Amino acid sequence: MPLYEHVMIARQDISGTQAEGLIAHFGTVLADNGGTVVDTEYWGVKSMAYKINKNRKGHYAYLRTDAPAPAVQEMERLMHLHDDVMRVLTVKVDAHEQGPSVQMQKRDDRGARREHR
Repeated sequence: MPLYEHVMIARQDISGTQAEGLIAHFGTVLADNGGTVVDTEYWGVKSMAYKINKNRKGHYAYLRTDAPAPAVQEMERLMHLHDDVMRVLTVKVDAHEQGPSVQMQKRDDRGARREHR
């Protein structure tokens, strides 16, 4: 089955447990349609570059999935219809990277950057 990565932004008004509940809900939607959730990460509340629906911040969540295309389409359809979800990004990947995403790694673990001049 194809591999996907999803990033979801939920409204800042909801609590952290409600945001994690959304992740679980959409994971079950995917599982009901023949897919599996490989990994999930809750990135927390982060500031956005611009306002979306009068919100400056949002709850960010990241999902790695292994699912057929119709299951992903159904999950995305339900995400777009849900009132608490503001944005969704889905990317098809060739392979999932091992370990935590770049967003969850500590600054020291990200590797050496170019020195400042």
